[in-house]
Amino acid sequence: MTNHHDKECRIVALIGKDRQRAANEIYGVYAGYVTGICSRYLSCDDDIKDVAQESFVKIFMSVNSFSYSGAGSLTAWIGRIAVNCALNYLRENNRIKFASSSDEIPDIAEDPPDTASLSASEIAALIRELPDGYRTVFNLYAIEGKRHKEIARLLGIKENSSASQYLRAKALLALKIKEYLAVYER
Repeated sequence: MTNHHDKECRIVALIGKDRQRAANEIYGVYAGYVTGICSRYLSCDDDIKDVAQESFVKIFMSVNSFSYSGAGSLTAWIGRIAVNCALNYLRENNRIKFASSSDEIPDIAEDPPDTASLSASEIAALIRELPDGYRTVFNLYAIEGKRHKEIARLLGIKENSSASQYLRAKALLALKIKEYLAVYER
């Protein structure tokens, strides 16, 4: 059984030689990864499928411009394309709505909820319940590791708005986790 790095190297070697086979390999190896990224930003399954498909179209159209720069670079490149496609979809469909300063911030206790008993898929499902604007900023900051300055540039908002949206998203997510834990008595 080959590891992910070996698969990535095999795909990179195919890119310049056999574009169709490289595309098939990319899809086979990265379909779940791209769909997972799309599902972090979008809550509707049909939207996720559409954006994942659009991501692969962009990947296949620009694969010859990919420049290998070490282990993980293909995965990172594919991930950036998927994130950008998801953000474009949200922008084009006017789905990134942000809370204003007059909107209530959920009140959470000083201590964050204990998520140890939750699976990754349960946490992901709770993140998907966040409003689009909150979910987008939360994912870009907490998952993608982008700074608020970059998020602001990507989304066309002020840097302090990004930080505020993240704090609101985090508070709402904590509330959702606490409610979920209370219902399932964990």
